[in-house]
Amino acid sequence: MSINLEWYKVFQTVVHNESFSKAARSLFMTQPAVSQIISQLEGALDTRLFNRTSKGVTLTDEGSLLYEYANSALNLIEAGNEKLQELKNLSSGELRIGVGDTISRYYLLPYLEAFHTSFPGIRFKITNGTTLELIAALKSGEVDIAICNFPIEDDSLEKHACFDVQDTFVYGERFRKLFLKPVPLQELARLPLILLESKSNSRQYVEDFLLKEGVKIYPEFELGSHELLLEFSQINLGIACVVKEFSEEYLERGMLQEVEFLKPIPKRSIGVCYLKGVSLSPAASKFVGILEKN
Repeated sequence: MSINLEWYKVFQTVVHNESFSKAARSLFMTQPAVSQIISQLEGALDTRLFNRTSKGVTLTDEGSLLYEYANSALNLIEAGNEKLQELKNLSSGELRIGVGDTISRYYLLPYLEAFHTSFPGIRFKITNGTTLELIAALKSGEVDIAICNFPIEDDSLEKHACFDVQDTFVYGERFRKLFLKPVPLQELARLPLILLESKSNSRQYVEDFLLKEGVKIYPEFELGSHELLLEFSQINLGIACVVKEFSEEYLERGMLQEVEFLKPIPKRSIGVCYLKGVSLSPAASKFVGILEKN
């Protein structure tokens, strides 16, 4: 049995108006057109839905039963349409972002604040993790987008660089005499080093570059956060590999100094990524657009 959804809308309107003619005016239709649709619906259901009187129409028992379900269904459809429109207008919805602690603190927070101010109806769900963990979260559907340390070699992802950063090494007062002039990269192999944990994408980038230059490094400390790298190097426990842009307070206040190499580490990027072939939600699409413009 094939029944047009519009028939049920006409049926609902007739019930509300208790009249074919009033329903026709409400629907901007002719009364014969409304009568024909109701007749088609009754024929398709093989059931009389209305009692016709000179004063209008009333529902039969069968019509009352149908109206109970049809009215609920049509109201749900309308509510769904309204919610969909709210999502498109960014007046409601959820934005699920995967991001590391350091990138969140030093890069992402201003964008989150600005987005929330413009679209207060959007809820945020933030998932923290390493780049590898965030890519896994993307592929499992736990997050919509991820803001990660690049480079990322994965053909299943759309990747857009947003912000260039410089990896560098910093030291405290104890090591000052070692760096009175620029030093070769090979000098790192003789120093007590402080690095992020080995699964960190930013550490892997630095180690891969050094290996190409013939330098193999072995850290004395492996830490889980950028802030600890800065704190450990400040108390002279070693030379820490950090992101320069995220260490400006320590460098500008003279709490740490930057190692000057004869050959600097190439810059890399921090960017946003999401799954290829998967449509972003309106909120995620808007947020990605904001990141890409800045």
